[in-house]
Amino acid sequence: MNSVKEAASDPQPDAFGRWLCAQQVTFMLGVASLGQLPPENLPEICFAGRSNVGKSSLINAVLGRKSVARTSNTPGRTQQLNFFDLAGRLTLVDLPGYGFAKAPKQMVAQWTELLQDYLRGRVRLKRAFLLIDCRHGVKKTDEAMMTLLDQAAVPYQVIVTKADKLRPGALTKRADEVEATLKKHPAALPGVLMTSSQTFIGIDQLRDQLGTLTDRKEI
Repeated sequence: MNSVKEAASDPQPDAFGRWLCAQQVTFMLGVASLGQLPPENLPEICFAGRSNVGKSSLINAVLGRKSVARTSNTPGRTQQLNFFDLAGRLTLVDLPGYGFAKAPKQMVAQWTELLQDYLRGRVRLKRAFLLIDCRHGVKKTDEAMMTLLDQAAVPYQVIVTKADKLRPGALTKRADEVEATLKKHPAALPGVLMTSSQTFIGIDQLRDQLGTLTDRKEI
């Protein structure tokens, strides 16, 4: 089983996306304020999710590396917008985790303001991938992020993480619950993609999607 539910518009297996994710990835910079944002030279995608949803682990799995994005058992480890260049074709952005980040309230407020400004101001931001932990489903903080993406008119794909943690029946039920929520949000793309950074469920499908978001699709 590669996925329980996939977006209706998911691309067919595409050698380019898988080739792309095997190419050189370079950390560009960490951004803590709006003035530090790099030029928009490439198409851009971002990964968002609650603290400890498995975002860094998923990014590492998609890129086939162990330490491109730093992982930690401590919620709120990612405290900046971290930018990565993928083969000079695509910019990947690892956003700060939201929700129960163990950080001072003032710092969380600064992250939130920076995130809002980033989402509203990046012309070349082609898609956000919003991660939801399959064990917990959609929380109020996730719905708040969905609303923010709706308001910023940023199309987003929901990715359900840690799919290896639930039995197939429970996973299907969770996917149905998430899809029901998405129907209330205009910027959400239909369907969800089930993934696991441990068993690699859905990883190739996500690589295929990244391949469709570049300007140049030749190897």
